[in-house]
Amino acid sequence: MSASEQLFSEKTLGQFFDDLLLTQPDHPFIIYADRGLVWTYKEFYQRCERMAKGLLAVGVGKGDHVGIWARNVPEWLTLLFATAKIGAVLVTINTNYKKHELEYVLRQSDMHTLAIVDGLRDVSYIDVVYELVPELKETPRGHLKSERFPRLKNVVYIGQEKLRGMYNSSELFQLGESQSDEQLERAKSGLDRHDTINMQYTSGTTGFPKGVMLTHRNILNNGYYIGERQRLTKQDRVCVPVPLFHCFGLVLGIMAIFSHGATAVMVEQFDPLLVLASVQQTRATALYGVPTMYFSILNHPMFHMFDLRSLRTGLMSGTLCPIELMRRVINDMHMPEITIPYGLTEASPVLLMSSTDDSLERRCTTVGTVMPHIEVKIVDPETGEIQPPNTPGEICCRGYNVMKGYYNMPEETAAVIDEDGWLHSGDLGEVDEEGYYKITGRLKDMIIRGGENIYPREIEEFLMSHEKVEQAEVVGIPDERYGEIVGAFVIPAKDCTLDEGELREFCRQNIAFYKTPAHFFIVKEYPQTASGKIQKYKLREQAKKMLGIK
Repeated sequence: MSASEQLFSEKTLGQFFDDLLLTQPDHPFIIYADRGLVWTYKEFYQRCERMAKGLLAVGVGKGDHVGIWARNVPEWLTLLFATAKIGAVLVTINTNYKKHELEYVLRQSDMHTLAIVDGLRDVSYIDVVYELVPELKETPRGHLKSERFPRLKNVVYIGQEKLRGMYNSSELFQLGESQSDEQLERAKSGLDRHDTINMQYTSGTTGFPKGVMLTHRNILNNGYYIGERQRLTKQDRVCVPVPLFHCFGLVLGIMAIFSHGATAVMVEQFDPLLVLASVQQTRATALYGVPTMYFSILNHPMFHMFDLRSLRTGLMSGTLCPIELMRRVINDMHMPEITIPYGLTEASPVLLMSSTDDSLERRCTTVGTVMPHIEVKIVDPETGEIQPPNTPGEICCRGYNVMKGYYNMPEETAAVIDEDGWLHSGDLGEVDEEGYYKITGRLKDMIIRGGENIYPREIEEFLMSHEKVEQAEVVGIPDERYGEIVGAFVIPAKDCTLDEGELREFCRQNIAFYKTPAHFFIVKEYPQTASGKIQKYKLREQAKKMLGIK
C-alpha cells in the first residue's frame, strides 16, 4: 500500500469519540474485572467531559503539559481522553521513577499540572512530591508558586483522600460539573489533528530520557493499523496488563481498542493470577504482554484452573519470542493468532508487525512486514546506502507515524530524523525477498571483536536453541587485545542446571570461534525497564564488575 494513500482517520481523538458515541453508546469500553467496574462508551465519554471541564477550571489549556504518575488506574484513562479533548498534552511518567527521575521530567517537560496516585511498592509518590515541591504544604490549591518548578501550577491526587495543597480527582469532577458546556466546546474547536497530545519519555537506558511528542494523527492511526493486524472488531475484549505510560499500553492497547470500538479489560498492575482471572471472567479474546509476562502466566501454579478458551489473538512485544514459548502460548493459552510487533516510541510506535495468519516460524523469527502508509528501508550505517535483501543495516522509516520531535531538544531530534523525513531507529535489521524483517541488534549493541562484526541477536537465538536454556542476552565486554569480546548472560530452563563448560562446548561445535562467548554468566533474571525491556547496558556493567574491568 502506498504511503501517500488516505489514512484511516484525519480526526482528533475527541472528534473520533464524538462519532463513535453515535454508533455504540451502550457498548462496554472499559472493564476492571477485579472490582466489578464497567463503563460503556457513553458513560466513559461523559466522565471524560466532566474531567475535561474540571481541568479547564483549574487553568489547564491547549498545549499545557499534564503529567500522570500512576498505575493503570481508571482515572489514567479518563485523563488520557480529557486532556485530548481540550488540546492539553498528557505526559506519561514511568511508575518506577523515583525522586531524581521525577524531578528531571517535571523540569524538562515544563509541567503545568501533575496527577499522582499514592505510590508503588517502596516509593511514596506523595512524599516524593512534597519533598520536591514543599510549597504545596503552605499554599492553597490553585495558587501554587514553586521555586524549583515555576511552570507547575497544580498537583492532583487520584483518590478520595484530601491532601494539603492538592486537588483530588473527585474535586476535579465537581469543578467540571459547575463549568459550562460552551467553554468546553470553545476549547475543542481550536484543535487540529497535528497537535501534540501525548508526550512519552524514552526509557532512558542510555543518556537522559527524551520527551517524544506524539499527535492525535500519530497514535490514533497507528493504533488502528495495529488492531487490523490482529483482526480486531467491536466484539473483541482485549486484556491490557502492560503499563499505560508506555506505548505498548497506550497505543497498541487503548488506541487499537478505541479505534475499533472494542472493549478494554484493564489490569491495574501486572499479576499473573489477576490476568488469568480477568481473562476468564470477561471472556477476553486477546491478551497483551512481554515474553516474561507470558512465562509468569504459563508457569503459575494455578494456571490450569482457568478457562482461557475465549482467547484468540494478542501481542507479544519487547523482544523476539523463543519458539517454545510461542508454542505454549498458542497451545496452552489458546492464542493461535498471537502477533509480534516491532517499533519504537519515536515511531508512534509500530512500523513492522506480523499477521494472524503468518506461520509460527515467521512469528518467532521475524517481526513481520511493513505497516500500511509507512515506508521502511535498511541502510548501511556508514554510507546511508540501501542494503540488498538479507544484509544487515539500520532500520529507518518515514510516514504519518514519525514523531514531531523531542521536546525542547532540537539537536537530538535532528540526529534521528534526517532532512528527508526518515527516522533512524538505531536498530539493526534485515529484510528477506518476501518483505519479512528480522531484528539483529542495535547499532550500539553490535560487538566488534578484532575487526569482526558480531550481532548479539544471532548468538542469543543460538544459545536459546539449547534445551537447558530459557533465555540468553549477549553483550560486548571491553578487552585490551580484541577491543571487545562476547559475554552471555543465560537463564537456565526450569529445573535445569547449567555450567559454563557445557555451553562453551555447545558453541564450539556449532558456531564460529569468534562468536563464542568468552564469558558465560548463569543468572536468574535480567535488569529490566518497567515496560519489560532488558537493560543491556546494566548487563555490560555487571560483566565488567565481575571480571574486574574498570
